[in-house]
Amino acid sequence: MARPSIEVAAHAGVCYGVERALDLAYGAAQSAPKPVRTLGPLIHNPIVVDELAEGGIAPVDELDGATSGSVIIRAHGVVPSVIDDAKRRGLHVIDATCPYVKRVHRAAEKLVREGYQLIVVGESGHPEVEGIMGHADDTAVTVSCVDDLASVELQRRVGVVVQTTQTVATLTDIVDELLIRSDEVRVINTICSATQERQEAASDLAARVDVMVVIGGKNSGNTRRLVEICRERCDRTYHIEDAAELSPTMFSGAMHIGVTAGASTPASHIQRAVLAIDSLTGACA
Repeated sequence: MARPSIEVAAHAGVCYGVERALDLAYGAAQSAPKPVRTLGPLIHNPIVVDELAEGGIAPVDELDGATSGSVIIRAHGVVPSVIDDAKRRGLHVIDATCPYVKRVHRAAEKLVREGYQLIVVGESGHPEVEGIMGHADDTAVTVSCVDDLASVELQRRVGVVVQTTQTVATLTDIVDELLIRSDEVRVINTICSATQERQEAASDLAARVDVMVVIGGKNSGNTRRLVEICRERCDRTYHIEDAAELSPTMFSGAMHIGVTAGASTPASHIQRAVLAIDSLTGACA
């Protein structure tokens, strides 16, 4: 009987913004004023956050939890007033906001400055979206799908920015509706290219395999979207945070197994999962 094969998506795992944030955190552990804290989880990967805490970099929910030393602003960014507040408290601030998220901040400020009502396409309450809204005005609105627009009173001139991990399909659906209801719609597509690459690669792979495994935090928006994309093409799609969650029954009868990972998933986590699948199935990676 032929042995099943394992294929990792062409684009998978940690992106530049996450890698940069991790580099800044590990550097801070060595040289920044102590103690070092992150304001919220540095990235949406519980395993990595736990590893950082074991190395002396623990998250705090509020600035009150960082009374001295250094505070790292997480990759998702924050509203501008938070950084100002941290500096007023005498904390050493290390800004690990992803450069692509900062691009969204600048785009939001530009649209508001030019008189557009800002529409943020993204998940309400998500840390990145909250940070973006902090660069807007009181007319700004967050929408995650076309249905959310039903209750929104739109102005004549509407500007659009996007949470970096959203899909092009979601953006397109919302913009199509805005074009019907507003006189002028200006769109600045701020979806991260790394997100698009991972989504496209995951879609391609999921369409060709019997089982798809998506690795990443359950609290990670971009990982959850990878899961949704994969499930549209492969019913047997599993979302795991750690290789220990895998079991032989997941791969029963499978001859081709696909693996991808969210943008907050280090390469070592992908490798651990591949090795575990190989062990469970007797497959050759």
